[in-house]
Amino acid sequence: MIQINDIIAQLEQLHQGAKEAIATVESLEKLEDLRINYLGKKGQVSKILGTMGKLSPEERPKVGAIANTIKQGIQTNLDKKRSNLQAIQIAAQLKSETLDVSMPGVYRSQGKIHPLNGLIDRALDIFVGLGYTISTGPEMENDYYNFEALNTPPDHPARDMQDTFYLSDGNLMRTHTSSVQIRYMEKHEPPIRVIAPGRVYRRDTVDATHAAVFHQIELLAVDEGLRFSDLKGTIKEFLRQMFGDLPIRFRPSYFPFTEPSAEVDLEWNGKWLEVLGCGMVDPNVLQEVGYDPEKYTGFAAGFGVERFAMVLHQIDDIRRVYASDLRFLQQF
Repeated sequence: MIQINDIIAQLEQLHQGAKEAIATVESLEKLEDLRINYLGKKGQVSKILGTMGKLSPEERPKVGAIANTIKQGIQTNLDKKRSNLQAIQIAAQLKSETLDVSMPGVYRSQGKIHPLNGLIDRALDIFVGLGYTISTGPEMENDYYNFEALNTPPDHPARDMQDTFYLSDGNLMRTHTSSVQIRYMEKHEPPIRVIAPGRVYRRDTVDATHAAVFHQIELLAVDEGLRFSDLKGTIKEFLRQMFGDLPIRFRPSYFPFTEPSAEVDLEWNGKWLEVLGCGMVDPNVLQEVGYDPEKYTGFAAGFGVERFAMVLHQIDDIRRVYASDLRFLQQF
């Protein structure tokens, strides 16, 4: 016959064995196995308590109380061990994932400024330093802003100088950024000093020195009493900052929107290079935008960014700057 003392002894022995097993377990998975083994529905505690049916009604509560105490003790040991194992696991993970800030980072090559963008930025910095404001306009223009307002009526032979991309809706792709100057003057009263960078389009045959799409920077100043000498001084200072203190010369030329007009040459490596065109703003242009040509005078100048880049960077073919060849671009 089952004796109460035998059941109590079994429970105490089970409790001691559980303590020792829990103390030596080394993983959370095995700890969970121990919990099931001791406290599960079919665990060892349940098996021992299953024999309580053979005890008298007076003995069962006593054994039940002891069994609950032992179960709580085992659960407490399980919880403490679980916390310890989790802490050890976290510490091991942190050690393995520790970031050593003294180690060099993974190198990733940085992008570089395209030679054209770099030259545009450099030119704009110079003119902003001279008191000019940057202005931009649409690349798709109409005939009025691109030609007519710039003293180039429909039958004017100067239109042949700029072979134009016309669109089916009657608009066109601007052939110069001078159209920006007209738009700016329509909205601002003199005195003005504005610089207009941007992409322009012409039906040129693409070769080593020509492109159908290229970049221009044009400047415009309008004020009372401006003279050609002011234009010369501005251009000389710009070229000095861009190329250095080199000889320059002004040659008479023709543009429909300036009078008088001139081409500017720079002596570079012993040769004269044409670098930009300029002139005093034609009175017809000033009158077209509502300025009084008897009161105001102005000067304008413009140059191709690609031409400057080819000179400064000694590029032999303009097409290289559009080819996206990293071997070429990484030189800058």
